[in-house]
Amino acid sequence: MRPQPRRALRVALAAALVAAPLTVAATAAAQAAPVPAAAVQLKGVGLDDPHKKDIAMQLVSSAENSSLDWKAQYKYIEDIKDGRGYTAGIIGFCSGTGDMLDLVQHYTDLKPGNILAKYLPALKKVNGSESHAGLGTAFEKDWATAAKDTVFQQAQNDERDRVYFNPAVNQAKSDGLRALGQFAYYDAIVMHGPGNSSDSFGGIRAAAMKKAKTPAQGGDEATYLKAFLDARKVVMKKEEAHSDTSRVDTEQLVFLNAKNFDLNPPLKWKVYGDSYAINS
Repeated sequence: MRPQPRRALRVALAAALVAAPLTVAATAAAQAAPVPAAAVQLKGVGLDDPHKKDIAMQLVSSAENSSLDWKAQYKYIEDIKDGRGYTAGIIGFCSGTGDMLDLVQHYTDLKPGNILAKYLPALKKVNGSESHAGLGTAFEKDWATAAKDTVFQQAQNDERDRVYFNPAVNQAKSDGLRALGQFAYYDAIVMHGPGNSSDSFGGIRAAAMKKAKTPAQGGDEATYLKAFLDARKVVMKKEEAHSDTSRVDTEQLVFLNAKNFDLNPPLKWKVYGDSYAINS
């Protein structure tokens, strides 16, 4: 199996959420990336454009799943033995860190009586641990069944956006970054999690801002993005599961060196030595 940095280590949010109540997850997400009040007027199409968002998901999936088919990951579920129980879905929701519980609760709010609703008590009990108590093979099978339900797919999309995508893109826009920078933030928050610790997205951004000004501060976009990616690589190399930095070196830096700030296709890149392309 390919190295899967996000799933092998899980996002840094996990560390903050282990053994924490459900409300902590929402608080951490809300505080993930404080956005300055003054909005920055940007040229070009942002990453929240539907086509650009799909490109972003394909780019992340190439690193996380060795595939551009990110929609095939709704059904993904396994215990990768990282101490966080099950890891599942399009963004690696974990039974031990609260975000899987959030997801299933949201699914149940949207569709009461769904096939996973009966596992809510068990998910609450295993939150903060690697335990499968009350879950197991039956849960795995029911997860795969639920993944065929468009309501469950929407629930996964909603939680991805609430915790990861929207905070990253909003912060990037406020920093004056175009689609490439917005993606750099999103990919970082997926791997390292929201928050302000030195190894989280907020910490990486803070380290970059010590080296270069954001465009919103009057800095050069390329210079700042290079500083951000360099700061991220420092954090990645601290842990074995993250030590392969090809998703930066042979992906994001390739786009940056080409000055493709709007992340426009055609895009060609490599992750873990494998080549990928998005032509349109």
